[in-house]
Amino acid sequence: MRLLAIDTSGPVCGTAVMEEEKVLAEMTCQNHYTHSASLMPMAERSLEMAGMRLADLDALAVVTGPGSFTGVRIGVATAKGLAHGSGLPCIPVDALEALAESTGMRAEPLLICPLQDARAGQVYGACFYQGERRTENRAVKLEEFLKAAGEMWDGICLFTGDGAAVHEARIREIMGEKARFPESPFNYLRPSAAGRIAARSGESVPYTELKETYLRPPNAEKNKKLLEAMRHG
Repeated sequence: MRLLAIDTSGPVCGTAVMEEEKVLAEMTCQNHYTHSASLMPMAERSLEMAGMRLADLDALAVVTGPGSFTGVRIGVATAKGLAHGSGLPCIPVDALEALAESTGMRAEPLLICPLQDARAGQVYGACFYQGERRTENRAVKLEEFLKAAGEMWDGICLFTGDGAAVHEARIREIMGEKARFPESPFNYLRPSAAGRIAARSGESVPYTELKETYLRPPNAEKNKKLLEAMRHG
């Protein structure tokens, strides 16, 4: 399977061209531009470096969340647009699973805890052990997540993702010697990791069925419900 993997769910925007689990080309960037400005040039350049065109692919892989509401929408909308024009199926990839895969420590005896910063002291998090999911994705207070991880696992916990970076001091304070953090470039979501997951699963959907994964409603939706409630007394 040949595919183009897309990730815009976090602070790093990335694309990768894969053949099965082999990386043919990969690009990532973190800058002051929005992901919408960076994504298409990166996708085009990745295909060019891999010596491919969109027509040579078998599928598109896209990280559908959880993550930045705006970022996730950009990635999903771009994948839909590419799929509409090319007829390619889409393979949705979970952001937290891809973060765990990005550490390169899938086979190690560690509890891998990918975290995304959800603001207001909350994180999007999950736990994985040797490639197997141990918890569902959750939007919770950091302390609640750490308590659950500590009760689940007595050994080393590897924390990764932008949520781990933001809350590193607090994580070390609570988890002590049990807390570990991967070195760059293994501490952010790599599009090639999303591509490997997609290649292994092969579970594609028509682009019309591709949906963002949110663990809580976007602010615009919450504000709309609040205004409706106010109007009705």
